[in-house]
Amino acid sequence: MQIIESIKESIDVKQKILTNSLLISDIRKIAVVCTNAFSRGNKVLFCGNGGSAADAQHLAAEFSGRYYYDRPPLPSEALHVNSSFMTAVANDYSFDEVYARLLKGIGKEGDVLIGLSTSGNSKNVIRAFEVARDMGITTVGLTGETGGNLAVLCDFLINIPSTDTPRIQESHIMIGHIICELVESTLFPQEG
Repeated sequence: MQIIESIKESIDVKQKILTNSLLISDIRKIAVVCTNAFSRGNKVLFCGNGGSAADAQHLAAEFSGRYYYDRPPLPSEALHVNSSFMTAVANDYSFDEVYARLLKGIGKEGDVLIGLSTSGNSKNVIRAFEVARDMGITTVGLTGETGGNLAVLCDFLINIPSTDTPRIQESHIMIGHIICELVESTLFPQEG
């Protein structure tokens, strides 16, 4: 049955992540990098396309709104949420430049840019990572198995051990939630 097969496939990918000590270590490192950025007054920015854009916006909202409990908001945003900016830059320059151009305007040294791309080959995410490196912005890639062309531009790479887009995206949101939970509990510890 297709339903059971899909659930099994999702579990299989997550089991591979669970037993990969390097990925687990990198998730923890990324949470520390984000925590340190917020502690310094920096931002954590996100970018992606399609379903990855939706996940980027979702994760930015977990930081800027709340995750588990009420606490002060953290400065975080997905770079695609201003449709007037996106359409103007895509029309006047190129869709490949939409994230890079906004990053030049609002990013600063010490920020973190998290790019989600299941293939690792999204040109606009790659271009943003090139700009981020020039600006002293830490780059975190959430990709599929190979990391694609984005891999060489990442300070930290979480390459999900799969080539199946839905399974990769499910794992991205799971890892993003773990990072949000670690950051929130570190910056705003709760008693008990």
